[in-house]
Amino acid sequence: MKQISPKEFTTFKVSDNVAQYAVTFKNQYQMNVAGHLFIPKSLDQHKKNPAIIVGHPMGAVKEQSADVYASNMADRGFITLAIDLSFWGESEGEPRNAVLPDVYAEDFMAAIDFLGTRSFVDRERIGAIGVCGSGSFVISSAKIDPRMKAIATVSMYDMGAVTRNGIKNSQSLEQRKEIIARAADDRYKEFMGGEFQWRNYLPVKLSANADSITREFYDFYRTPRGIHIPKGRTLELTQNRTTTAEVKFMNFYPFNDIETISPRPLLFIAGDHAHSREFSEDAYKRAAEPKELYIVPNAGHVDLYDKTDLIPFDKLEIFFRQNLK
Repeated sequence: MKQISPKEFTTFKVSDNVAQYAVTFKNQYQMNVAGHLFIPKSLDQHKKNPAIIVGHPMGAVKEQSADVYASNMADRGFITLAIDLSFWGESEGEPRNAVLPDVYAEDFMAAIDFLGTRSFVDRERIGAIGVCGSGSFVISSAKIDPRMKAIATVSMYDMGAVTRNGIKNSQSLEQRKEIIARAADDRYKEFMGGEFQWRNYLPVKLSANADSITREFYDFYRTPRGIHIPKGRTLELTQNRTTTAEVKFMNFYPFNDIETISPRPLLFIAGDHAHSREFSEDAYKRAAEPKELYIVPNAGHVDLYDKTDLIPFDKLEIFFRQNLK
């Protein structure tokens, strides 16, 4: 643990009542996972306290949204840990921007290992928040790690379903097979030393005919509002993944067996006009009790990344206080 100043960051704010630390710990694959640990200054570190792990949107880093949630929940009295998933941000993993959802789920479990071995954390009171893609990763993790006692997702993307079927089933089976075939061909090129082929989800410059979802993400990731370029990376390579990596999501089914998380509670939060709302509704339908679907009025998908006037922090505080007591 190394205490750091939050003043160097532009994508989130930290209350004067909260101390921020840079931490690293190993996952089971002996990869360093990096995180920001937030501890309320008034907290009695001689006692065992509840803690919450926070995961960032897919393709993002902890400084983009995860730290917003972690810092605000710490200001409400919780120990919080925002992590960079392996292959992203300051965490280890080569090649960069790799897609390995099982390793992402492992990172959440490794974060529990870390928190549960701190003298000031009660290992029986650890919860998690997954934002966007991390919503599906935290669900995947919770299915096989009962140490995660309460789970909340925000603007959740089922990264498997959206890769297979598109938003609102807009992608046909034929289109899916074309993507798979293209990725298979690209593997030969990469194996022979060719350059990686990137799926340019989010261009540096927005085209005039960009669709509404691309515009929504652009307004966050490509503007001062949410831009954060990890050391050694470029703006062009933030968010985007290779064609050969992306197809690995085709085999990712995080909501299968979601009912086995019960009786641990699940809270699904989504904006009322979020393009991703279907995934939270699907997960809620499949999950067993106790569960809750909470719809935020006047909110889109990306609105709940950082707009603290819309993010239902009161709801999250009540949820974790009730279920991590």
